[in-house]
Amino acid sequence: MTIPTMTISNENITGVLLAGGQSRRMGGGDKGLLEIAGRPMLAHVLERFVPQVHHVILNANGDAERFAAFGLPVVADTITGNVGPLAGVLAGMRWSLDNAVDATHIATASTDAPLLPDDLVASLAKALNGRKERIALAASGGHKHPVIGLWPVDLADDLEAALKDGVRKVLHWTDRHGTFVHEFAFREISGRKIDPFFNANTPEEFEEVATLIPQSIG
Repeated sequence: MTIPTMTISNENITGVLLAGGQSRRMGGGDKGLLEIAGRPMLAHVLERFVPQVHHVILNANGDAERFAAFGLPVVADTITGNVGPLAGVLAGMRWSLDNAVDATHIATASTDAPLLPDDLVASLAKALNGRKERIALAASGGHKHPVIGLWPVDLADDLEAALKDGVRKVLHWTDRHGTFVHEFAFREISGRKIDPFFNANTPEEFEEVATLIPQSIG
């Protein structure tokens, strides 16, 4: 079967930052608002993510005012009950369909990965070109990152139905439509091999990534 070539550019992609984690190991609250290297971690993520997409929204539940300083649309889950990251993916799809009519895809990332690759979205889009798989997920070091990926917005109705049927695991749903896993290489920073999706979950990891951020620029 011949697979049609797909052309996906940043003009066709809405960026969705998923802020659903409760940061229990950091004492609770929004991890993206915790300060790291002099700024909220979300600010570091935005610096890397914004140039890669056409629009950016934040998926978060609760009082949206806590993110007011970032000037982003804050979109709550459309499926209630804390059903996991797929609810954030669906919320991003629904917002994009309503507000970004030229967008064919959303790109998702988490708010606790301040070393995101500068070519994350372009690499995922290129990986899908000409493939039968419809969804691309990031991986590094052989480990999949199910909340970091590229998703076609025309699957919104299917995803909503799956969530209502009780599907919770990302791969259980993506594999229905074809999951392509794209491996990203570790970066060398000051002589160390660093996972580009290094996330900070503990005070010790916050201290570590705070030293890496200034060295990772450029």
